Amino acid sequence: MRIVIATGNAGKEREIRDILSGIDVELLGRKDFPPFPDPSEDGDTFLENAMSKAKAVHAATGLPALADDSGLEVEALGGDPGIKSARYGGEGLSDGQRCRKLLQALDGVPREKRGARFKCMMVLYPAPGSEDGALVTEGELYGRIETEPSGENGFGYDPVFYVPEEGMTVARMEAAEKNRISHRYRALVEMKWLLIDRCGLERV
Repeated sequence: MRIVIATGNAGKEREIRDILSGIDVELLGRKDFPPFPDPSEDGDTFLENAMSKAKAVHAATGLPALADDSGLEVEALGGDPGIKSARYGGEGLSDGQRCRKLLQALDGVPREKRGARFKCMMVLYPAPGSEDGALVTEGELYGRIETEPSGENGFGYDPVFYVPEEGMTVARMEAAEKNRISHRYRALVEMKWLLIDRCGLERV
């Protein structure tokens, strides 16, 4: 089975390839096809955006597309940045600038009120063996926002997202450590099992 990873984010693509290793699937990236427009992300939920991206990339490539929409929800900010996580603070900012913007927004908020979660919705469309045409999975990772960045690994908000059970930020974890606990890992592991169970993919 051939599946297109529907993201232009190299970090996400790398994580998806790592986590889906071990099953009989050929994973392709956007670079394997002639350029096509970025899918829109104007939905009101992570699921709407993931479904929209998967359908758009399927239409552009003719192959099943695996898309996720994920983001950071911060308790003290009423769930923001949420679906706007990748655009938080405005277009064109670097990951570091977005982290600093978030820390500024939380300035003065005590540690016990800095709870947050990473959330991921994963969609494969179209999905063989699925009654409604798609496979959908979800993953979450709970933690809190630190007062300053720590760590050099990962991407996005990883340097400021502290996981109490691990005693460190996500950006201080090695890739293998992150891949066994991340929101994307949890959604992808469930997707991996659905690919085996419903689509008949074999382990390799």
